[in-house]
Amino acid sequence: MGASEPRPDTLATARRLGGLLAEAGWVVLTGGRPAGVMDAACAGAKSVSGSLTLGILPTGPDGPVSEQVDVAVFTGANEVRNVINVLTSDVVIACGVESAGTASEVALALKLGRPTVLLAAEPEAIAFFRTIGGQGTLLEAATPEAAVDLIERTLGLPRWRPAQP
Repeated sequence: MGASEPRPDTLATARRLGGLLAEAGWVVLTGGRPAGVMDAACAGAKSVSGSLTLGILPTGPDGPVSEQVDVAVFTGANEVRNVINVLTSDVVIACGVESAGTASEVALALKLGRPTVLLAAEPEAIAFFRTIGGQGTLLEAATPEAAVDLIERTLGLPRWRPAQP
């Protein structure tokens, strides 16, 4: 999860994160639009052979979709689709936390009990989310590599390996 108009360093972080998630064999779910963190994370994932990207879009089929999205889900629900993003995710990773939309996804994740990683977030954002609490686990990571490590080691989600014939 992340801003549609983030800082340039956040875009690079999102792209690296998408690639690392795909290397782990995990599906990369974003808001699906051709903008910001959504597009960068999917682009990073698509740099890995065999990756799968899922875009949960706020619009109907007429809306813009990132070329990096393999499966587009058109909700027509505008920002309400943030609930779908959170409920469909095993772990929510907020990349940068630079927008109200991203903050709403983090708050929903905590409220709904989803493990959440704040990646490269400002100290003020971390302090705010620690203050409001919730039922979800809240973790912090400075780098995409650290985020993936937290998912594997702290949250216990294994890398996905396809069955051998």
